Amino acid sequence: MSDLILFWHRRDLRLSDNTGLELARQHSQKVVGVFCLDPNILERDDVAAVRVTYMIGCLHHLQRRYAEIGSELLIVKGNPPQAIPALAEVLNARKVFWNWDNEPYSQIRDRAVIEALQEKGIEFIDENWDQLLHSPEDIRTGSSQPYTVYSPFWRNWISKPKAEPVDALKDVTGLTEAEKNLAVTAGVITLPTAKDLGFNWENELVIAPGETAAIEKLEEFTYSAINEYKEQRNFPAINGTSQLSAALKFGVIGIRTVWAATKAALENSRSDETNISIIGWQQELAWREFYQHAMYNFPELETGAYREVFKNFPYNNNEEHFQAWCEGKTGYPIVDAAMREMNELGWMHNRCRMIVASFLTKDLLINPQLGEKYFYQRLIDGDLAANNGGWQWSASSGMDPKPVRIFNPASQAQKFDPDGEYIRKWLPELRSVDTEFLLSGNIPPEERDALGYPLPIVDHKLQQRLFKERYQQQKG
Repeated sequence: MSDLILFWHRRDLRLSDNTGLELARQHSQKVVGVFCLDPNILERDDVAAVRVTYMIGCLHHLQRRYAEIGSELLIVKGNPPQAIPALAEVLNARKVFWNWDNEPYSQIRDRAVIEALQEKGIEFIDENWDQLLHSPEDIRTGSSQPYTVYSPFWRNWISKPKAEPVDALKDVTGLTEAEKNLAVTAGVITLPTAKDLGFNWENELVIAPGETAAIEKLEEFTYSAINEYKEQRNFPAINGTSQLSAALKFGVIGIRTVWAATKAALENSRSDETNISIIGWQQELAWREFYQHAMYNFPELETGAYREVFKNFPYNNNEEHFQAWCEGKTGYPIVDAAMREMNELGWMHNRCRMIVASFLTKDLLINPQLGEKYFYQRLIDGDLAANNGGWQWSASSGMDPKPVRIFNPASQAQKFDPDGEYIRKWLPELRSVDTEFLLSGNIPPEERDALGYPLPIVDHKLQQRLFKERYQQQKG
């Protein structure tokens, strides 16, 4: 058996601060990467073209990084339980390494890969929670149960020491020419484009692909915007967030690197206000882990509500209303602006995600799973745990002690887009509308007609009353 270690990349498309890669290098100098284009993922009906485009760009960058250090990233296409063991067998790999994943499909897939490797007598190591600062087993209640409320989770999570970033992979060797030829017989292919895979995204990306761009984005954010994050994070017209969600989803940047940057920012802070902002962003990182842990501990969240009262909630699911919401034609300016932002950019500001999710579930009385799926079909940062957690929070169906939170679109616009700058950017037909009318949504009907903007498809006050009535009925 050769000394080759095959490292299977999934949600860790980088060489730096990759705990699994570091462990692989400890076992051998000959480390080669592999990525599997999995039809079980790519052929789903909720895959976003922008997300695949970003992923392919990240893989191109990772291939270049491997080449720079004298190795390679191999690309295969097919079901991982067949493709990964077949490649390992042909290359006579000593071991296959990978990092753990929390998603239900990923765990089923990985168990199948393990069984196939064992049948072939190939060793494997999958011991790393690389995408998390703390594993789901590390953060438990006093009775050793998983947390279902964020606040006590945060107190436990923040009290524990965080690991430092690990060194980037280096001093490795790759395949010989003979081994490269063998790899082709096992299905190794040239990295296709997103279009080759059937995904067409013509617009720009909110973040450039690859770990270099992600690190630059982190440095830019922690140098300035993080210091005012608490104040500016909720204003969609301001570039006050990190926009690192896609990079974290694909593991283009290591979470330990991100955490180390927040610690450095705290050390350089010169005011209590700045400290509060930095800690505020740390709390968002903890929210990310809370949702990841929740999906691991409660995999049933993928297919339904956490709270019993919402498991059979009588939603209307009006198809015309749903399509109007998807297209940004509800007649509520802040809602429509946000939906058009997502449809064009493949990204939406977080405050707006809460606004449109509340509107779909509490105003239109449409099942949140429909909105969750639409988000997943459009977002560059579509992540099962984060998307599901955010939607269940907004729909009041998840792990949230406040069950009937309802956002008023008008008051949200008045508070977080007071000059109407964000709305006017994404609804150019309303640029001439008086700001007061723009924010309240009370645009005179004749002006709406002249501008080609629709009337509100529902009445917010009536719909919130109806939602509360149905909620009380469900509670019994």
